[in-house]
Amino acid sequence: MENIALIESFSEFKDDKLIDRVTLMAILEDVFRNALKKKYGSDDNFDIIINPDKGDMEIWRRRIVVADDDLDLENEEITLTDARKIEPDFEIGEEVSEEVKLIDLGRRAILALRQNLISKIHEHDNTNLYKQFKDLIGEIYTAEVHHVRPRVVILIDDEGNEIVLPKEKQIPSDFFRKGDNVRGIIESVELKGNKPQIIMSRTADKFLEKLFEQEIPEVFDGLIMIKKVVRIPGEKAKVAVDSYDDRIDPVGACVGMKGSRIHGIVRELGNENIDVINYTTNASLLITRALSPAKVSSVKIDEEKKRAEVFLKLEEVSKAIGRGGHNIKLAGLLTGYELDVIREGITAEEDDVELTEFSDEIDGWVIDEFAKIGLDTARSILNQDVADLVRRTDLEEETILEVIRILKDEFED
Repeated sequence: MENIALIESFSEFKDDKLIDRVTLMAILEDVFRNALKKKYGSDDNFDIIINPDKGDMEIWRRRIVVADDDLDLENEEITLTDARKIEPDFEIGEEVSEEVKLIDLGRRAILALRQNLISKIHEHDNTNLYKQFKDLIGEIYTAEVHHVRPRVVILIDDEGNEIVLPKEKQIPSDFFRKGDNVRGIIESVELKGNKPQIIMSRTADKFLEKLFEQEIPEVFDGLIMIKKVVRIPGEKAKVAVDSYDDRIDPVGACVGMKGSRIHGIVRELGNENIDVINYTTNASLLITRALSPAKVSSVKIDEEKKRAEVFLKLEEVSKAIGRGGHNIKLAGLLTGYELDVIREGITAEEDDVELTEFSDEIDGWVIDEFAKIGLDTARSILNQDVADLVRRTDLEEETILEVIRILKDEFED
């Protein structure tokens, strides 16, 4: 009964899916040898036989027979008298193998041995888990919501592994309940002490790229290449695609009839608006395509500074910039150029804008003051002398100068 604790340990771990038989035996032998070193000072002359399936183990100590008065190394030598108690025909110089019972190690040593075994098994599990998920970095992974906290969602996969989805890695519109299945990419694996922490992300550009691979057969098969992906998570994304086969329309294949193919991806990303464009090595053409849906008149590129002046008609400017500046920001990220919008056709004789168009920047009562003296467009005010405007209106010079600054920002970039 002295090895009951060890038998329990074997049965507890022998069926562990992360540990093969050979590895388990190596761990067990290492644990036993450490215990023997502590007890006898050395384990060099011990043989350990382990059967982890049954929970059986045997330890045999080999010693050389010496004369009764020549005993110097008790661990490596045995007196002739003691040897003949084991087998009566032993002679000096022969090797004696004697079984060491676990109880000989002492109860405290057996308990420590079991604890050491558990520790080694957990250490092995953590190492395996770290390696397993290191290989999955950048890949899509699905896990179930186990616990929702203010700054993090804790997920559990089918193997019982814990995965962390931090708030900053969630799409702003994400809302999770316990039991929900969540998809994202494994972004990183970090060691917290001895335990690996697996970080999932739904905001990474790579997540969108992998969704294209998963949802669009031509991308998965390599017929269509994803050249670059840029995102403002939950708001807007741009994806540049290309194909070496001229018979394949990469944009059409990705979007599908009436958006049928990309619809699932958009829904997964919280209705993120996704623009798919044809990639080209022609920088000017790529910039033009990246600024879609705006129609670009012309592009002037400064390669040295990686800047580009984009010329657009007035009615195309808002489309190019997009809501919250998202469109032009993503176009810049996609193309690698800092984009400057230049408005065409703004002269004293040509296009003008009603002053009321600036009501979000200029107070209504100020606009009314200008209207009283017949100045109701931006250009009509810019053509006036400041001193004359002060004289003709009830406005302070400081207010007039601020209005002129706002209008010049619009027309004279």
